[in-house]
Amino acid sequence: MPRRDYAFPFRIDPVSGQAAQAVYAQHVDDMIRQVLLTTPGERADLPEFGCGLRQLLFAPNSDALQATTRLIVRQSLERWLAGQIQVQDVTVTSGPGGDQAEIVVQVSYVQVETQSLQLTELTVR
Repeated sequence: MPRRDYAFPFRIDPVSGQAAQAVYAQHVDDMIRQVLLTTPGERADLPEFGCGLRQLLFAPNSDALQATTRLIVRQSLERWLAGQIQVQDVTVTSGPGGDQAEIVVQVSYVQVETQSLQLTELTVR
């Protein structure tokens, strides 16, 4: 039986009346998104959690910003999800058509439990 875990955002399944569940691969993808989109200090009980990706939108888009973003994303994921994933590569680009108001982050990783290669893409506006 494939592993299942809590769905994000947390909700009650109307059929079972229990906490909704998602397949484990989707749960890991959701955890990656939580790390990347949470700003440090946003969680009162875990103030260091997060990556602060949205704050980088206000910096001028350049090669230096993209390199900094790759480093921040990799370090955050390795810190908070080390038991679930092994980060293989992080790619950062401007939005479609070179839109400077967007950052597209692609994270290639190996899911530790299944040893399967996965890809998560996140567009931050």
